[in-house]
Amino acid sequence: MEKNMGKIFYLMGKSASGKDTLYRRLMEELPLRTIVPYTTRPLREGEENGREYHFVGEAGLARLRAQGRVIECRTYQTVHGPWSYFTVDDGQVNLAQASYLVIGTLESYIKMQQYYGSEALVPIYIYVEDGERLQRALNRERLQSVPRYAELCRRFLADEEDFSGEKLRNAGITRSYSNQDAECCLKNIKETMKIECEV
Repeated sequence: MEKNMGKIFYLMGKSASGKDTLYRRLMEELPLRTIVPYTTRPLREGEENGREYHFVGEAGLARLRAQGRVIECRTYQTVHGPWSYFTVDDGQVNLAQASYLVIGTLESYIKMQQYYGSEALVPIYIYVEDGERLQRALNRERLQSVPRYAELCRRFLADEEDFSGEKLRNAGITRSYSNQDAECCLKNIKETMKIECEV
């Protein structure tokens, strides 16, 4: 009997929807691999090259682009200049051997789907009611030594645009996973993964 191909489970959602916690739990509890992304920003204290990111700088991004290996790339204007975050076809993904869990944006999900094919990508869109999500974000920001409430508000409003109903529908995402209760959300995601891996 032919072995089922692996899947790339793509976790996404608005800020303060609990994506990072769900990602950690799923990686701990399931036999999934991840895809280490690339960035042009400098390595920060406590980070290790090849663990959080592959740190390559602008020259590295240009070289990989010239080789046609950049799958998707997002560039953000920062006080330090433009920083890019991107995914590279560098041999990390082997769907004949494993399934993967990735956390990212709707835009990057669409690019990954175009590259690997819609059969390989499974969207896991996390949803939390906006009032609850804003309260979570405020609670988290208050714990920072220098709270950045203006940035919190900017991200909250940007998420409304980035994850609008129209954009989700256009990307073929029709199901969401409510993260009002983390254990229930985790259980529902695991059930989806089990079904997808048995297809």
